[in-house]
Amino acid sequence: MGPQQGRRSNGGAAARSKQEEEGGAKVVRYRECQRNHAASLGGHAVDGCREFMAAGADGTAAALACAACGCHRSFHRREVEQQPAADCCDCSSTTSGA
Repeated sequence: MGPQQGRRSNGGAAARSKQEEEGGAKVVRYRECQRNHAASLGGHAVDGCREFMAAGADGTAAALACAACGCHRSFHRREVEQQPAADCCDCSSTTSGA
């Protein structure tokens, strides 16, 4: 068996678990389409699609195409939101006013 055989890359899963440990999970949303439909003419025109909607089920090739505009998901603006961890604050502590 050679040096490259038998090795499996698990960098993605390791990176995700590290991010979750550091402060919660990240939620990724794809917003408005930014594809320039007039690039070949030297202009700038977008189609007005406001948010990515997957055309198929997760795990299929159709899941990467937008049902509204037909563009690939990579043309849509990526927005990452950090979700707070459940144990980030002590909710049991109370403060008394007087």
